[in-house]
Amino acid sequence: MSGRGGKKKMTKLSRSSRAGVIFPVGRMLRYLKKGTHKYRIGMGAPVYMAAVIEYLTAEILELAGNAARDNKKGRVTPRHILLAVANDEELNQLLRGVTIASGGVLPRIHPELLTKKRGAKGKIEAPLPSPIKKPKPSASPKKTVVKKAAGRKGKRGKQVDKDKQLDGGKGGPEGTSDDGPGEGFTILSTKNLFLGQKLALTQSDVANMADIAVEAIVHPTSADIDLKDELGSALEKAGGKEFVDLVKDLRKSSCPLEVAGAVASSGGTGLVAKLVIHCHAPSWGTDRCEEQLERVVRACLGLADQHKLKSVAFPALATSRNVFPKQTAAQLILKAVSSYFVATTTSSLKSVYFVLSDSESIGVYVQELAKVENN
Repeated sequence: MSGRGGKKKMTKLSRSSRAGVIFPVGRMLRYLKKGTHKYRIGMGAPVYMAAVIEYLTAEILELAGNAARDNKKGRVTPRHILLAVANDEELNQLLRGVTIASGGVLPRIHPELLTKKRGAKGKIEAPLPSPIKKPKPSASPKKTVVKKAAGRKGKRGKQVDKDKQLDGGKGGPEGTSDDGPGEGFTILSTKNLFLGQKLALTQSDVANMADIAVEAIVHPTSADIDLKDELGSALEKAGGKEFVDLVKDLRKSSCPLEVAGAVASSGGTGLVAKLVIHCHAPSWGTDRCEEQLERVVRACLGLADQHKLKSVAFPALATSRNVFPKQTAAQLILKAVSSYFVATTTSSLKSVYFVLSDSESIGVYVQELAKVENN
């Protein structure tokens, strides 16, 4: 039809509607032109920018909503957004330098405050040293008092002998102490399992693990059992030539080490630990990697049990070399440890230490250990 009356009235669509996004494409284009006025901006640039920001916003809101639900809150606060970002590895890396107003800080309790807060419970879990001497109360039960004092003196002497063996670095049957991992290691949290085994989260540098006062150290390595990582270098330095020779003999007999496999070598005279367990953890993204990570943890615990050991120390397994997400690795490792002790009712192991160095790993392990407590 001719004339004005014949033209159809067209509905005006925004750029966001045509692009199929919610965030404003026109506003993104304006901001891009304002900030980068020296460069040519293509027509697709603001569309991509709006789509990426919309995706990130939806992802953060979903995780923050989950955090609010876990804390039994009906409203998402900046605190929930901070927890959501901190517990996601990719978002935490992207927003590492961002400060969220009123978000608070990641949960971390100073060891001295944690000890005071736990009070009597902490005293029960840690074995108390025997008193050196006590004044004799009277002359009448003199013989009984002398016998008790002698018994206490003997216990004290045994404890001193253990301390001397630790200082000398000998890894004999009594070369480790159940009192803790030693100096330079701060115990942040502990959990006693149903059958009495203790799980302890410990903060220290990975390089210090060669000096930890346990009977077995787990060393994550490759199929060639190399010592190129930070923990391997620390073990090589502390163990000396004897430890290196033991590892060379192990390579001849056990290499290539299969994925999810574990072999043990003596710690030598330079290490406090009697045994070093070399394990080959799977890489993230490979076939059945989660199942294989659980298998390698159970294999390490099984080797410690075969040698009748009482304590073992794990580093942050599978997160650095094998690029596992930290939360996924913590979930799988704690699940494997718990299920191992449920299935093995006659284990000689009494203490399992997790040595962590960075605040992100500590926060993840504290969160996952709390879930183990609720199971």
